[in-house]
Amino acid sequence: MNKIIRFFKESFGELKKVTWPSREEVTSSTKVVLVSTILIAIALGLVDYLIFRGIDLIF
Repeated sequence: MNKIIRFFKESFGELKKVTWPSREEVTSSTKVVLVSTILIAIALGLVDYLIFRGIDLIF
């Protein structure tokens, strides 16, 4: 039981040392991730479409 208590005390101690990002940093990072995800999804969708169109032309 002492190991569990010590684990949580040390974990909370480490969390106090963390420098958390500001709200603006989180917002801008989220926007970058969303835009990147959408662009990659569009690019992969286009490649998928072109491959299937090519296969349809061959067969």
